[in-house]
Parts: sequence; C-alpha cells; structure tokens
Amino acid sequence: MSEYDVIVVGAGLAGLRCATRLAEAGRDVVVLEAGDDVGGRERTDIVDGFRLDRGFHVLNPAYPAVRRGVDIEALALRRFPVAVGVRLEDRLARLAHPARHPSSLLETLRSGLVRPADLAALARWAGPTLVSARAAKTGIDRPLGEAWDRAGLRGPLRESVLEPFLAGVLADDRQRTSDAFVRLLIRSFAFGRPGVPAAGIGALPAQLADTARRAGAGIRLGHRVVSTRRRASGWHVGIEGRDAVTARTVVIAAGLDPAMDVELPRTRGLQTWWFAADSAPSDDAALRVDGRRRGPIVNTAVMTNTAPTYAPRGQHLVQATCVMPSMATEEGIRSQLAEIWDADTRPWRLLRRDDIARALPAQDPPLRLRRSVRLDDGRFVAGDHRDTASIQGALVSGERAAEAVLADAAG
Repeated sequence: MSEYDVIVVGAGLAGLRCATRLAEAGRDVVVLEAGDDVGGRERTDIVDGFRLDRGFHVLNPAYPAVRRGVDIEALALRRFPVAVGVRLEDRLARLAHPARHPSSLLETLRSGLVRPADLAALARWAGPTLVSARAAKTGIDRPLGEAWDRAGLRGPLRESVLEPFLAGVLADDRQRTSDAFVRLLIRSFAFGRPGVPAAGIGALPAQLADTARRAGAGIRLGHRVVSTRRRASGWHVGIEGRDAVTARTVVIAAGLDPAMDVELPRTRGLQTWWFAADSAPSDDAALRVDGRRRGPIVNTAVMTNTAPTYAPRGQHLVQATCVMPSMATEEGIRSQLAEIWDADTRPWRLLRRDDIARALPAQDPPLRLRRSVRLDDGRFVAGDHRDTASIQGALVSGERAAEAVLADAAG
C-alpha cells in the first residue's frame, strides 16, 4: 500500500495548482484523477481534425492567479476582439471596447444600442468597480436584474446586448446571479483580453500538470477514488479496481462532482453546438449575440477567425451556446444561426453537442468570495465553488487549500 504526505483527488485546475504548491514546499503529493486526462471541465478533444473544447471556454490573461501560475506566452493565446456583434431586426450592429478598438467608436455610437441615458446608467452600475474592485465587495448585494433596475439600466443596451452576452458567461438567462460577482467579471473583461490557447483550452491544464510534475508531484490517471476513510495515522483512500493508498492529508479537488460527499452550491449548465463549415460565414472574430432574442442561442462565434488552429487547413469551426435546460433541436439551432450570421447553414456539418449540466457553480447573492477550504471531517477541499466561478477562482482555491494544509502541518 502506497503512502503519501498528501493525496489530491482530481486533476482539474484547482487540484493541479494545489499539488504544485505542496510539492514545491517539499511534500510527497500525488494527484488521483478518475478520467483519462487532466483538466476536469477544461478539456479539448480532437474530432475529425477539429479541436473541440468541452463547451465554449475563454482564458482571461488579466486574472492575477493566471499571471502567477501560467506561462501565457507558451500557450500561444489567440485573443478575441473586445467587441460583440448584435443581430437586430434589420441589420447587424457591432459594439467594441473604445480603448481597445478606438477606430470602432463611431460605429458603436451609431449602432442605436447605446443611448446617452443607457451610458449614464451603465456608468452608475459598473463605473465604481472599474475604478476599484473594492466597490463590488461592499454594500448590499442583489440579483443582477434588480441591480440594473436600480441603476436605471434598461432599453436596448440591456435587452439586446448585456442580457444575451452575460447569459452565456453566467449560464443564467434570468439575471439572478450576484450583481457583485458580475461587476467583478466586467472589471476583468475591461482590463484583459480573453482568448483561447492555440491548442485548445485543454492546453492550460496540460501546462499546469507539467509544472506539477516538475515540482515533484505524481499524477495518476484512471484512478477513480471511491472512498476516503479516516484512520489513526491519516486517511485510507479507496480506488476503484486498484489497491488503496494512504496519506496524512486529503484534498478533495474533484470539481462539482457530487460523488465526493462535499457540500456543493447549486450549479448552472450550458449546451454548446460545434459545426464544421467549408467557408466562414463572416470574417469577424467577435462574439455574436441575437439581439432579437429569437431562439435558444445566447452567443456564437467563428472560432477559426480567432484561432485557425482549431480546424484543419481550409476548414472553419463555429460554436453556438445555449443555457440549460435546453430543448433546442439541430434544426432550430441551424435556423437561428442562419439568421444571426446571414448565412446558409445547411451545408454545415454538426461535429458534436456538449451538454455540460454542471458547467459552473451558481453565484447567488449575497456573494461569498471566500468559502472555507477546510471540511469538518479533517479533509481539505479546492475548486471554483470555494471562491468564484472562474479559472481565477479555481486556481486561487488550489493555492488556498495548499496553504491551509501547510499551515496545519506547521502547527
């Protein structure tokens, strides 16, 4: 029976970051992962030569934890424009970040979606948090929709742009998410330029796994933990079809898996459709939304306009994302995409549909930025459900769990 200082259950972002910090501190640590690869919810598969992430993911290099623990340059990040295309009844409008795309300012102002009253309301709502993140962490937290009402944010900017755009980010099309969380998210978008690694989002955990191994951590794939039992000298960890292992400490970093007997928040789901196309419906790399709200799609993008590496040479990849539960049909998705992109989608080939029922933890008000990484039974826990529903939250929770383990050992 193998014995370690620390066993980390789960090789997602949180588990890998936790294992790295522990190994760097000289601990004998092993990561046990049930799946056939690292990454958890951040995975990329090759399907007919296309790189398909498991759901639509973006990486924001402005996140502090990403800057600390990730080599962004090595990921060859392909960045999206800080802009959004909006399909309206009679035209396509495009709104862009004025500082990132100053040449698009006139187009944004002429879109008809940005009225002076809307800009004033947007400034009242988001302005203080753009100046200081502390503004989102103080005061009364409310559901997003209620906060927008109080700020006077109504009209086309809200209904045709912000609501569909954020629905795809939050997996929430009813604006029930914590207003404080959304304002922090908007701040991160304002100061960063999200993108995707050239090799797919799975390149992020692959890099973290390499870093963990170089620090001395072991990673065992195909090791499904089925039990963790307390013993006098530590923990006995049962593994499906394999010999049990023991450790002085156990960290549960199995994401939103309810099988790990860890109290989890409610989750929200997203559904992503992936299509192959011989020609791109547009040369615009910006995310596009349906401002008419005529179907289940909350956002869509031509991935290969940002990252040509996502498709074989001469081919293009289009994603369309819906909020779950979704009753969308392929026919309905194709029809809405045809209108959003003003293109004939009939020749497009459906590569895969991803139904991610537990895409991210719900961030209900009042927002709790820090949940304990210590469990009552003596185990530790890491995952974005302990911090914020983001890559930032996953990485930070892994760091916090490692620090807590080291602090207890020192005490």
